Amino acid sequence: MPPEVQTSQPSEVLLAVLAAWYEMFPDASDQTVRNGFGWALNAFRGRYGDYQPIDAKYHDLEHTLQGTLCMARLLLGRHRARARPVISSRIVELGFLAILLHDTGYLKHADDVDGTGAKYTLTHVNRSMDFAAELLREKGFNQHDIVAVQNMIRCTGVNVEIAGIRFTDDVERICGLALGTSDLLGQMAAVDYVDKLPTLYSEFEECARCNDGKMGAGTIFTSAADLKSRTPAFWSKYVLPKAEKEFEGLFRYLADPGSGRNQYVERIESNIARIRTENDLKAA
Repeated sequence: MPPEVQTSQPSEVLLAVLAAWYEMFPDASDQTVRNGFGWALNAFRGRYGDYQPIDAKYHDLEHTLQGTLCMARLLLGRHRARARPVISSRIVELGFLAILLHDTGYLKHADDVDGTGAKYTLTHVNRSMDFAAELLREKGFNQHDIVAVQNMIRCTGVNVEIAGIRFTDDVERICGLALGTSDLLGQMAAVDYVDKLPTLYSEFEECARCNDGKMGAGTIFTSAADLKSRTPAFWSKYVLPKAEKEFEGLFRYLADPGSGRNQYVERIESNIARIRTENDLKAA
């Protein structure tokens, strides 16, 4: 996905997001985008209110930055394609705030000393919406904008019914769909995605221990190996159909207009091919 951006480095992701912002909105201030990065970094690093630094090992700061970078590229691709309706700078600002805050529901308060934030997997979307409202209200955002951010965050729910979200208008909905798309594709395209699947399983396993056997995706996995072996089906039967239908194929705006190559999809399919090869070797 050239130019290469190290999503472990917030400064690199911010520069890439700002480059997309300047191309889309050359005459608009970038201050809200910059502020959003600062607020998210402070939250994940334990510098906001009485919240601890993030201790979920999979849904960490880099996970959020992977999605944020993907969303910036998707919205830029849509802008370059001159798609309609045009999305205003204000809605894009709110979209960036939404994806930067979409997993703050994994954060724990200072007096929460049992386990990690992974125990909140089942409720993290609602907790993220509550956190966003708390932070943005403190920063002076009005209720209309806060609800828009919450609506977009809701798009990341595994079992969410998009049709049931009461978006204010079509552009807010499109930005929410872009966020949902980017949350899924950003992580699955990561070069270390396959290697981090055991870490994801550990989060599900902790969630199950704390919630009467229920895991984050509503599925009981028997082991990390079981989760990994089922990931190709997760891609082909859940993520891709969802991206195509509910998220209205917005992932196509990640494709290079010249070559038609979608390097996010290519990297995901490479990760899936690796898992299938490993599955075949184990079965042999």
